[in-house]
Amino acid sequence: MGTQLVDSKRHLALKKYHISEEYGFVLPKPLTELPPYFKPWMDIAGRVSELISEHSLRSLVHELPLLETDSLQSHHELRLAHLALSVITMGYVWQEGENNPVKVLPHNLAVPYWVISQKLGLPPILTHADGVLANWRKKDPAGSMDIENLELLFCLPGGKNARGFFLVTLLVELAAVPGLKAIPDAINGVYDGDVTVVTRALDVIAQAIDNMKEALKGMHVHVDPSIFYGIMRIFLSGWKDNPTMAEGLVYEGVQAKPMEYSGGSAAQSSLLHCLDELLGVKHEEKSGAFLTRMQGYMPPSHKRFIEDISSSPSLRDFVLKRGDESLTKAFQCCVDRLVAFRNYHINIVSRFISIPAARARQLRASSSASQEEHDPVGRAPTALEERGTGGSGIMSFLKVVRNQTKDVLIKPSTTENGYDL
Repeated sequence: MGTQLVDSKRHLALKKYHISEEYGFVLPKPLTELPPYFKPWMDIAGRVSELISEHSLRSLVHELPLLETDSLQSHHELRLAHLALSVITMGYVWQEGENNPVKVLPHNLAVPYWVISQKLGLPPILTHADGVLANWRKKDPAGSMDIENLELLFCLPGGKNARGFFLVTLLVELAAVPGLKAIPDAINGVYDGDVTVVTRALDVIAQAIDNMKEALKGMHVHVDPSIFYGIMRIFLSGWKDNPTMAEGLVYEGVQAKPMEYSGGSAAQSSLLHCLDELLGVKHEEKSGAFLTRMQGYMPPSHKRFIEDISSSPSLRDFVLKRGDESLTKAFQCCVDRLVAFRNYHINIVSRFISIPAARARQLRASSSASQEEHDPVGRAPTALEERGTGGSGIMSFLKVVRNQTKDVLIKPSTTENGYDL
């Protein structure tokens, strides 16, 4: 009986958590069409950017019929419907920018959106699981998964920059897949006391983190910081920890009281949560609370995977107790690569948020209104300066998390084997 219990706890097969061997957390081969009954949603979702620029999205949403959702049965259908309604919702709320957000999402949009969200275990707002994981197709079905052969299903304002932002983030997810597949190997190796298996798994994970960083460099190639900051960010923003919508948003027909949800955030990606739990990164109260809350924005099966990694025996303790030089080196390399990835992310955020935020403040202080109007940075929402779209004080948050990652490095000591046991 005891053996069966241990075996069931240690069985971390990716399939059990709806994680793909080929695509990782990315939804494999998303649908591109819903049944004809849902054409009103798909027509608007496919034209959101154009309708926002024409200031006509809100009026078209008001004309939408209230569609029943019972016929949406498969997971892929539900994910596409959630993505379409998420894109429409972000456009509807922020069509006129931060100065004129809506306070109520109309019932013909809010009710089906809520029902679909409940079925999926996702919140009724655009999440990383929507905009990145389920928002892609290959131009050539037989072609490769590179940015030239990928396209978004639905795009928010920002044109090719919005496309680049979401697809580069998708490529970071795909770069992590070999490392993701090695996590169960590392944990099972700890259960078995197999130093060789754990070392090999850590080597694979370290290389995957390196590949994630290389993929992230695509942001500099495919996204203009002024367009990201001045045009795109508002449409990724939520109605929690956002001074512009301090009371939240009423989902008409769902409940009368406003609800608060965070906007899309890299913290909603399951990747770094998995790595943190595996390596034993401990987050302080404030950053830890935010990251835990972001797990509620992930598909529930992915969140369970993170929780099961967390409840597995400590990898770091295993490395310390074994005192094996190759094993310790592999662990240290993983942590070093994760620190390097987080440092690079901080640099990206500085270029795409902090520097444009400083420029926006200068523009407001010294430029005329007409100059601001023609500069995307000048038009940027003031409520979001120095904040992530998820609502966090982004630079301080990222630096704290980076420093907490450094803390799990194993410090050399004067012990016989060279490591502090």
